[in-house]
Amino acid sequence: MQYDKILLDHGGGGLLMNELIAHTFLPKLKNAYLDRMEDGAVFDIGGVKLCFSTDSYVVSPIFFPGGDIGSLSVHGTVNDIAVCGGIPLFLSAGFILEEGFPMDDLEKIIASMAQAAATAGVQIVTGDTKVVARGAADGIFINVSGIGLIKYKGIISPRSVMPGDKVIINGTIGDHGAAILCKRQDLGFKSEIVSDSAPLNSLVESILCASPNIHCMRDATRGGLGAIVCEIAEQSGCQIVIDERNIPVREDVRGVCEILGVDPLFLANEGKMVVFCPPEDTEKILQVMAAHKYGRAAAVVGEVGKKGRGRLLLNTVIGGARELDLPTGELVPRIC
Repeated sequence: MQYDKILLDHGGGGLLMNELIAHTFLPKLKNAYLDRMEDGAVFDIGGVKLCFSTDSYVVSPIFFPGGDIGSLSVHGTVNDIAVCGGIPLFLSAGFILEEGFPMDDLEKIIASMAQAAATAGVQIVTGDTKVVARGAADGIFINVSGIGLIKYKGIISPRSVMPGDKVIINGTIGDHGAAILCKRQDLGFKSEIVSDSAPLNSLVESILCASPNIHCMRDATRGGLGAIVCEIAEQSGCQIVIDERNIPVREDVRGVCEILGVDPLFLANEGKMVVFCPPEDTEKILQVMAAHKYGRAAAVVGEVGKKGRGRLLLNTVIGGARELDLPTGELVPRIC
């Protein structure tokens, strides 16, 4: 379906965003790197393998339990580089500020970015600032781009996914989306749900050291676990089956989802990733994850089936099975 105007749903990480990219951006900007539709571009310069990624952050509210737009912008770009198999090195930061934005808030956000960068072991080495008139933006938007060095010998890509691969996630899903929803809706829970926003590069480094056979990694941000695995199924041309009983979800997050009628499978995460690896490497990857603070609730959630029509199947808790598609709308707008 063609639209004559951009909808909020076009930014949701689901079907409409994929269609927007495929029908509007790719035909005009077409090249071998962009056509791969991955989290970052991987390329070789003078025998050195590098990856490059960029992301823009418009989360609302800008301060939330477990983080803020500043730390989130660093974590998100660091993670995009890491799941390409890269060691994040340098970041840029671009700011669009609305006239009237509180200086105290800006200073808190910059301090948060600095701390997040130090924790991840990266440097913010260049940037840009623009100010727009009051009402022309919503306080602050941030773009962060990053470059990383790839030493891993294997090819990490959805196209490397093979039948028999196990699907592993490093922890509970939906934490970030639920934290944002609770902050917006003021649901008044006794215990506060905290975003999982975190830099995953040290965890990824441990995984890559443990296994030379990692086929694919992807951080499950917009669209959540469901949308990311749907995309990988389509790009790999494989049927992927995930088991609802094995997917870790915090009880308070599950409660928010039941109250608001949303599916945790499609809620955003900012500190979770999926890993595809051969069965023989599964246990050592789980052990590495369990020993890391960002992988203690890691679990095998699925398996890759035969080649053919790339699709995602969910084995439900009641014993049935259903096919999952990319979400058509924006489950939670401005989640990151």
